[in-house]
Amino acid sequence: MRPHKVNSFPGYMHEALNFFGEQAPGQHILDLPAGSGKLTKALREQGHIVTPGDINKHEEDFAYTDMTKRLPFDDETFDGVICLEGIEHVLNPYLLIGELIRVSKVGGHVIVSTPNIMNMYSRLQFLLTGTFYQFHPSQLHEYEPEEAVDRFHISPMSYHSMRYLGNYFGAKVAQVRGDKAKKRMLFPLYHAISLAGKLWSRSLFFSKNYEQYRERNEEIYQHINTRSVMTSRSIVMVFEKTRPMQEINYGIESPNPSESVRNAA
Repeated sequence: MRPHKVNSFPGYMHEALNFFGEQAPGQHILDLPAGSGKLTKALREQGHIVTPGDINKHEEDFAYTDMTKRLPFDDETFDGVICLEGIEHVLNPYLLIGELIRVSKVGGHVIVSTPNIMNMYSRLQFLLTGTFYQFHPSQLHEYEPEEAVDRFHISPMSYHSMRYLGNYFGAKVAQVRGDKAKKRMLFPLYHAISLAGKLWSRSLFFSKNYEQYRERNEEIYQHINTRSVMTSRSIVMVFEKTRPMQEINYGIESPNPSESVRNAA
């Protein structure tokens, strides 16, 4: 097979390739959304078995996969799952993260990337405009609810929300990576802001009121103060599935009407 050029790949794609390039060949990987299949081809050149999923059948072997619904795969099907720049496009990113973890085997890895709303540039943008980096509403089209279209960046996700969801669905954060830094010229300003907020940040994470969670909070503090989280355009979260996923209610069940009446009485 002719080697696939990766020089034109975005940084978050390189991070996924680098991670699975360090794994033993033969991993069964879900690539979702697969787009034009560039990442799928590169992963196959590493010796992996890849199932590309997308709503667009760009290639014959693409599995029709709608990220807004339950994924069409059995529990614990894949050794690895990759979802790059996808969760911010769906109305319910919580459901999607749960599905990505559900179809991963215990011990398998799930890589999720999304525009980094926690980088210093995004923090400045939010301070001055009230909008996150890559999530300003002026760029959104107004579609009808029933239209099956890409609604673009509608669901900003932070390290904290993705970490919480990963843990909820049975996975831990194994690594936090990033791609190209946003606005390197502003690094001196980023550094000054980071120093100014360090005492405040430490008082939040290391309060004696939360001493029972110190180990967890120390890890969170270390992760969010890495160069990747502070400066990269996209945040790349690597989860490791640690336990089988139990039956989970993704929404809020409506109470039984008769039960409600009895309780009211």
